[in-house]
This record gives sequence, structure tokens and C-alpha cells, in this order.
Amino acid sequence: MAKTDITAPTTDAPIPALKPPAGPEAFEHMQFRSGEFWREIPAYKDVDEKTFLDWLWQSKHSVKSPDELMAAIQDLVEPAFFEDVRQGFHRAPMQVRISPYMIASIDWKNPYNDPIRTQFLPLASRLLPDHPRLSLDSLHELEDSPTPGLTHRYVDKALFLPLNTCPVYCRFCTRSYAIGGDTDTVEKAQLATDPKLWEKAFEYIASRPELQDIVVSGGDMYQLPAKSLKKIGETLLAIPNVRRMRFATKGPAVMPMKILTDAAWTDALTSIVEQGRAIGKDVMLHTHFNSPNEISDITQRAMQVLFERGIMVRNQSVLIRGVNDDKHTMRKLIKQLGYMNVHPYYVYMHDMVKGVEDLRTTIQTAIDIEKFVRGATAGFNTPTFLCDAPGGGGKRDLHSYDHYDRENGIAVYSAPSVKPGQWFLYFDPIDQLAPAAQARWRDPKEQNEMVRAAIAAASKT
Repeated sequence: MAKTDITAPTTDAPIPALKPPAGPEAFEHMQFRSGEFWREIPAYKDVDEKTFLDWLWQSKHSVKSPDELMAAIQDLVEPAFFEDVRQGFHRAPMQVRISPYMIASIDWKNPYNDPIRTQFLPLASRLLPDHPRLSLDSLHELEDSPTPGLTHRYVDKALFLPLNTCPVYCRFCTRSYAIGGDTDTVEKAQLATDPKLWEKAFEYIASRPELQDIVVSGGDMYQLPAKSLKKIGETLLAIPNVRRMRFATKGPAVMPMKILTDAAWTDALTSIVEQGRAIGKDVMLHTHFNSPNEISDITQRAMQVLFERGIMVRNQSVLIRGVNDDKHTMRKLIKQLGYMNVHPYYVYMHDMVKGVEDLRTTIQTAIDIEKFVRGATAGFNTPTFLCDAPGGGGKRDLHSYDHYDRENGIAVYSAPSVKPGQWFLYFDPIDQLAPAAQARWRDPKEQNEMVRAAIAAASKT
């Protein structure tokens, strides 16, 4: 048999080009805002890096009122903008609290369209009427709560809410029914803010051997003192049936310097992760970046600290109009997170909560964006797009609707492993529908008929 002659390529032979070199957009996710960008804000123009990176300074100087905002940004915007904000504060279901880091991340040359401003500072001129099928507790968390501050919906998972404060308050918060203080429009419900109520939650978790997965949220666990963080973590680790624990926080997106300068807190989190690993239990940090504009070299440095300590970080975004409902923006966000070793885990449809109709998008928008970003990076760094079904149906894959009436903006989901035999409806924002559909939504009888028809169509599938 003749031997096959395999000739090794010479070292100077060119490798054939199968596709053209990647353009600049393929590398933009590797570029991070750097330098002392906060000095562009009048109130921070004399603040040095050491001070700006002090998490206590960030907390102390967070903006909580229109007057404090005016004192921070001064003449960067017109007086009409402040009045718009003032009226927005009055009508918002959430209190306002925004860190200097976020203030400095806003493009004050174009604040009306800035994705950071959109998330945290309400403007009366941008508000839309609520969809008639909205509710304050749209996910019915209180309905599935056996004791204050604990939601048990899925068989093997519970949500523990040990506090009701956050480093910032997001306008779109799904827990606007309980987070922060009372506002002009909402009287807040009780969570487990008293350590005595923590004990009741722990007792319940220990009494239910099927509970293996606990999410610690709130509020935001960033606000827990180090000793409280350790107490909660170690108590849950000591419960035999608890196998997995997730600490949820938006902190890395809005105040990443805490990880760099609050050594006691970062060490407490590290300790819980290490204790869990030693006994075969999984402890993760879940965070919440929505926009590439939230990310800077400070963020990257903070995420590197967690990575070096073996703390796995997953991200859960919310799809928000004017923030990340553009396919190129979402692609950049996902790739930038992956570059920082933050796993892009979920992208949620905006929950159907009151007072923020201007932030919601359609199911079809999410479908189109998901199709675009899939394949842009590795599959494990591609998030699942979800609808957290209103009424307590839990997280449903966006595509898993039983029926989607695009004309009238009604998606119908079922949740056979969560609440069998029930239908759960997500409604597209009315202003995104055609004029004829908008007119139908103004008629209560037509509303009921559209809903009935959508459920009937879902039943046939």
C-alpha cells in the first residue's frame, strides 16, 4: 500500500482566511470607562480617588431628594429638568436613592435618554398610564408567604427577604410593595426586617426537608452588616436540607467600590462561600447589571476580587425600554459581563408593577433581541430570556407561552410544576400596540373579551 505523503506546512506559509478580520465592534466589550470621570459632576470635582472609592462616602452622599440632586449636578441641566424630577418623585411608587457612582455615570448632556437616569430618576413627563391589569404585588409573593419575609412558591426553593433597604432604589422594582419607606402613592408591606422574624423563617426552612435552594434578597444583601451576613449564611448552611444558597444584590452594578473597600463585608461573603464549599454546598452571588453604562474599570477591579476568591457571580438583567431594549446594547452588555467573569444568567421581562409603564417592552421585542444575541458569544454566557409569570406562575421561558396574541398584546403561560391548572397572563404595554387595539383596551367589556379569547386559544394547545 502506498504511503500517504503528509507534508508539514512551512512556517512562512500564510493561513488561509476563511472570514474577514473582526471589526472594532467585536472588541468594544473589552473597553471600560476609566479615569476620574466623577470630577465632571460639580459636587464631586474635588473628590480624589481614595474618597470616591470609599463605600461609606458613597452611602453618605447618595441622592435621596430633588434638592440633593440639584446640589450635586447644579447647572449641568436646565431648571425645567429639576421640576420634571420633582414631580416624578411625587408620583413614584419607590423612594429615590442613587449613589454618587451612578450620578457620575449619567450623561448629563442628554439626561432624558440616558439609561442610568431612566432606571433611577423618575420624570413626570415620561410617565404613562398603568395598564389596567397591573397590580402592586404582580408576582403574588405575599400570597405565597408562610411567614413575613419568606416566599415559598417552588417546591424546592424559597425566597428569604431579611431587609427592606437597598444601596439604590430601582424605579422598576418588583417589590415596590415593600421596599424602602412609604411614598405618596404606596404604603409598604412588612418583610422580615427584625432578626426575630429571621428565626421564624429559619424554623420554617428547617421544617420543610424539600427546601434545598434559598435565595437571600430583600431589599439588598449589600446593606447587611458583615456580622448579619455571616449569621444568615452560617445559619442556612447549618440546616441539613439546604444545599444551595444565592445572595442577591444590585450592589456591584451601582456601588462596586464596596467590594474593594469594605473588607469586613467582602471577607464575610468569602467565608460563607468557603464554608459551603467545604461541606459540599453551593453558595453564589447573583447580581443585576442592566446597562453597559453601569460598568467601569472600578467594576472590573471589584469583579476580579470576587473571581480570585472563588466566588461565582451570575447576572440577572431586566429588559427595560430605553435602557437595554436595543439588540446591540444587549449584546455588548452580555459580552462585557462574560469578559469580567460574570455569568449572564437571566434576562427578565419587566414585571407588571405600577408606576413604570414607560419602562416596559413587548414579548415580541424580547424574542427579537434573544434571537440576535444567541450565537454572539458562548452558550454558557448567553442568558435565558424569561417571563416571571404575573400571578405567581414563576419563571417561564419567554418562548414557552401557550398562546401569544400579538395584536392585543396578551401572552398566556401555564406552570404545571408550580401551579397546575392555572393560566398566567403577561400584557404588552398598551402604547406599543396599534391604535385599534389601544381603543379596545379603553373599553372594560372589550378587555374581558380579549382576555377570554386569549385563554380559550391557549386551552386549545
